[in-house]
Amino acid sequence: MFDLMTGITALLTVQNLLLLFGGVMIGMIVGVIPGVGPSAGLAILLPVTFGLDPTGAIVMLAAVYYGAMYGGTITSVLINTPGESATVASTFDGYPLAKQGRAGPALVMAAVGSFVAGTIGAVLLSVAAPVTAEFAKTFGPPEYFLVVMAGLLTVIVILRGNKMLGALSALIGFAIGTVGIDIGGGGQRYTFGSVDLINGIDFIPVAIGLFAVGEVLHTLWRGGHLEELKFFGVSARSRGFWPTRTDIRESVGPTLRGSFLGFGVGLTPGAGATVASLMSYNVEKSVSRTPEKFGKGAMAGLVGPESANNAASSGAMVPLLTLGIPGGGATAVLLGGFLMWGLQPGPLLMQQNPEFAWGLIASMFLGNVMLLGVNVFCIPAFASIARVPFRVLGPIIILLCALGTFAVNKSLLDVQIMLACGVLGFFMRQYGLSPAALIIALVLGPLAEESLRQTMVISGGSLGVFVERGTSLGILAFIVLLFAIPFIKNPMRRATQSALQLVSMRRRQPAEDPPDGRDAKARNDDDREHV
Repeated sequence: MFDLMTGITALLTVQNLLLLFGGVMIGMIVGVIPGVGPSAGLAILLPVTFGLDPTGAIVMLAAVYYGAMYGGTITSVLINTPGESATVASTFDGYPLAKQGRAGPALVMAAVGSFVAGTIGAVLLSVAAPVTAEFAKTFGPPEYFLVVMAGLLTVIVILRGNKMLGALSALIGFAIGTVGIDIGGGGQRYTFGSVDLINGIDFIPVAIGLFAVGEVLHTLWRGGHLEELKFFGVSARSRGFWPTRTDIRESVGPTLRGSFLGFGVGLTPGAGATVASLMSYNVEKSVSRTPEKFGKGAMAGLVGPESANNAASSGAMVPLLTLGIPGGGATAVLLGGFLMWGLQPGPLLMQQNPEFAWGLIASMFLGNVMLLGVNVFCIPAFASIARVPFRVLGPIIILLCALGTFAVNKSLLDVQIMLACGVLGFFMRQYGLSPAALIIALVLGPLAEESLRQTMVISGGSLGVFVERGTSLGILAFIVLLFAIPFIKNPMRRATQSALQLVSMRRRQPAEDPPDGRDAKARNDDDREHV
């Protein structure tokens, strides 16, 4: 609590509060613009923060990160278009509610659920981050290398689609990270005689190109500039803007379940808000007494995923701050910002830079309060942004990307790299590769190389160092489990489906008393418990 109060004190300056409010507003706008998302928004804004002190800069960027989660809900509900992947589940019931004329209550309850989840997530972050940091102090170079590998494997395993393509995306990121000076021998690698590449390829042009330019090109390819959006407007003065008591009563359970589920999922590197929101939707549908309403306008089907994706953004801060392991594309951009400001996330960050680390955590409390007010009272204004056609937004985004990239090093080569990575990002989306896996590997690649070299120096080239300590063995066991998941997932799914079919067949049989004297209902209850 003392450290948290120190962080709040460090945050309570006029400049930091203005940066926090500006980040909240920008995050909302970024989330409202379909196809941009927090990763692209952070990548575009990262150059703007270079003139700021580290605390103010990271507070602003973090506010953009979780503010975009709020903003993406508006387009999901009003025009059935997720602002980014974490709000896909919000379209399942949010859009049907809007078509019923209940867009106002849907957006207000989503904002309240997000506020509660974000606050719970910030409380859990305050507790979990110091504990994890203390545990991480026992790590040496072997443990750091294994943690990096485990984080990348988690990203690949959780990715939907072809796992080999996910691994290929990570390898591309590693390859880009090797450009520059060899940290071991001092020789140049893959610079092709260019003086500008001696220091390596900068993180910013790659991130902006992959997330922002690549998304714009992909949206143009699928005809987004030709789409006519069907908009269900809301007004604060309209009769049905505020939620009813029934809406509030139906949202309490989903909000709490989504908060704790989302934070737990966010702790896992690679899982992130998208997985958390989809898991929350499935949980709410399975525990609901009226599952038939889901997909037709169930408030629980909107509030649960919204709570989960905001809590997951808090959970993702734990491995980022304490281990330096990003959980997704957005946190990878934040990690890149940390490194550029001379801050090394890890177990010593909270000890050596308490004002910075706890100021970031404190900003999440104040930021959620600001976001609630902005959401409830400015929903109609933000909703109007969703009606701006993409043929207008697209060129503006490209221009901002080029200006932001050039402003970092005043280098035209960076702009060229950004555009090349934009084309790469477009083709990656086309063929099922993962830009998030690439950017995470790009950030973690130098850390993995350095820790592996240190490990080999310590052990004299022996790989036995990875099994000499209990912590290393535990991480290795986790890595083995990650490798085994793709092989055991399908047999487990088939076994579960067979068991469910058995129960269904038993239910359809005539209700006759079995030889042991139990009635059919007791038999079915036993079958269900067994499954």
